[in-house]
Amino acid sequence: MAEAEAEAVLPDEEQEEDFQRFLRRVDEITNLVQGLKSPDPAVTEKIIAETEKRLHYQETSKEEETKTTVNRTVINTQASDTANAEAVKGFLAILEKDAKERAKRRKRNEHLANALKEKGNDAFRKGDYDIAIQRYTEGLEKLKDKQELYTNRAQAYLKIHEYEKAIGDCEWALKCNEKCIKAHFLMGKAHLALKHYSESKQCYEKILQIDPQKESLFKDCMKEVNLEEKRMKDEERAMKEVQSGNLAALSIKELLQKLDRPDQNILYYTGGIRLLAGAVKDCTEQTLFRTNNGFSILKDNKIVRRGFCAERKTAAEVDLSVSLLLLWQAVCAGNEENLRLLLTQPDVNAQLPELLSSGVSEIQQETLALIALYSDNENGRRLLVRHQDLTKWLQILMTFVNSTDARATSAMNILSGLTEEERFRTQCRVMLSTGVLPLFTQLLTSAKLVNQAALASCIGIMGNLCADVVIRMHMAESKECWQACLKLVDECFDVSTPKYQECLFAVLGLMMNLLLESNVIIRDFAVDISGRCMTLLGDKDGRIVTRAIGALSRVLPASSSAVEEAVKGGVVKKMIKFLQAAGQITSNYGIKTLCICTRSNRQAREDLVKSDKRFSVLLKLLDSENEMIVGNAAFCLGQCLVVPGAATSLLNSNVVMILLKHAGGDAARTSVQENAAIALGKLCVAEPRHIFQLRKLNGLAILNSSMKYMHDI
Repeated sequence: MAEAEAEAVLPDEEQEEDFQRFLRRVDEITNLVQGLKSPDPAVTEKIIAETEKRLHYQETSKEEETKTTVNRTVINTQASDTANAEAVKGFLAILEKDAKERAKRRKRNEHLANALKEKGNDAFRKGDYDIAIQRYTEGLEKLKDKQELYTNRAQAYLKIHEYEKAIGDCEWALKCNEKCIKAHFLMGKAHLALKHYSESKQCYEKILQIDPQKESLFKDCMKEVNLEEKRMKDEERAMKEVQSGNLAALSIKELLQKLDRPDQNILYYTGGIRLLAGAVKDCTEQTLFRTNNGFSILKDNKIVRRGFCAERKTAAEVDLSVSLLLLWQAVCAGNEENLRLLLTQPDVNAQLPELLSSGVSEIQQETLALIALYSDNENGRRLLVRHQDLTKWLQILMTFVNSTDARATSAMNILSGLTEEERFRTQCRVMLSTGVLPLFTQLLTSAKLVNQAALASCIGIMGNLCADVVIRMHMAESKECWQACLKLVDECFDVSTPKYQECLFAVLGLMMNLLLESNVIIRDFAVDISGRCMTLLGDKDGRIVTRAIGALSRVLPASSSAVEEAVKGGVVKKMIKFLQAAGQITSNYGIKTLCICTRSNRQAREDLVKSDKRFSVLLKLLDSENEMIVGNAAFCLGQCLVVPGAATSLLNSNVVMILLKHAGGDAARTSVQENAAIALGKLCVAEPRHIFQLRKLNGLAILNSSMKYMHDI
């Protein structure tokens, strides 16, 4: 008879432990369910994560539970344990169902929140900030953890000067995403508006920590904080001066009060403005001028405004305008806040180009002096291009080349500074064909009648503007521009005074920049351009010779006729002469010119072999540290090796070793390796005795691996 299977019972202690564990789980699950109802999105998010973790644990632990059950000696079959297990499963099922419902509800709410966000954005763009805030708030009621709604609402709060609320929204946005750059940026703005300078800087420093690529934004923001902090300190200092009875400070306030009197004679206002300009000596007076509404003189006084804005000014109105310009120079010199405020005055903004074009030398001179305060530094230029329409300024300022006094120099200095700003270069495109180029060509063809020093600067400025591809393309396509450049070259060559030499140097630089383009006009002028450059190779000024060679190296590829004429003119012999003692820039242009000539012209190859019988110049260039020079020297040598006897003349040189070094991969540029390999192959074909040297250097393998480059042999 089989022995009955014994049924063991869990000890009382173990039963009690299981029961207590169950109770703890029930409490935990109850807390989870209550947590899901919390109004705090951070708490809700934490509870959701914990719930999902528990669901995942339940699924992955089923297999372990099965194993445990099988391995146990006895299964606990008490009714209370079964009920406990069923209760836990019931709670988890409720949680799982709730999670699915919440996911569905969140998807629906996300759609509604996005729609409300778009409505808020539309209201924001229209300037309806209160409506925008209302829509963003409604969106947050649908979805409390949507970062964009907090930052967008913060931006709207900034617009209505609710800075504390903006900071609060930014803090909520950072709870949603601690790396939200927009939240740190807007919070920095809000703190700045509240004069919390240290907190503002900390916000901007966070941006740089999150994304080092935002360095430019960081610098601009920090600069804004520093300027605002300085402005506040200046104003506090100025107020202390007034309160202490400082006579200079008091005089600023008194003079502004006198100028505020209505319906006085124009001479009264002119005299007061002159006195005021003389009273401004330092930052304190500049600050008092600003804080006492000094910039409102023009806006609030109809007599002053009428005289300043008059198209055809009387002598009294000219004097008034000059006085105002002198006053603004005094209050703006070295004071960026005042510089900014001046450009926000509508009448000033509109009148600056008019004053420059007025034809009254005194007004023009002081206007240029005022504008120079902006153009002399990067921050001032940015203010100018941000607040002014500069489309006509290039043309207006270029006209001062006709002036024989200091106005010409001032205008060119201003232009030189402005050309560094990309936005200015872009605006220059507008008037280029219709206004600028006709004026520029007229100036070039009238060199004897204008200020030559200013003309040289003007040509250099136009050359710098060629960094803009659109401007360069239009200029290079102008037949009149090329004709004017060549006429100036001829005139400068004939006159040859120091001022004309500077014009010549500048126009060669301009031509070099224009020759970066390739078009029909350049091909048509190629022979004339190369002819002028060949003539200039005999100039005593080394700078001009270098630029003439540079222009040659860029124009010769445009025309085979130009190459032929240059070769007939002895260009090869001249280049060899220059290359014997030239610096790196001249060598670069010179060897490139030789490459162009020897590539397509048999006479050029023969001339080079005759001029440099043992290739000493090319061998020297092959040892250059400049890889462009090395590559072109190898190319040029390869072209000349077809000349009978050329390869033989190199038998006792180290040419094989040099070419092998470059062909073997020492050069970073693939073209250098290619040109060296081709030259080495041509050398061995033309003179087989070089192969013995190649074998000694174990170079046949290198040459064989380079055969793919030698299709021209």
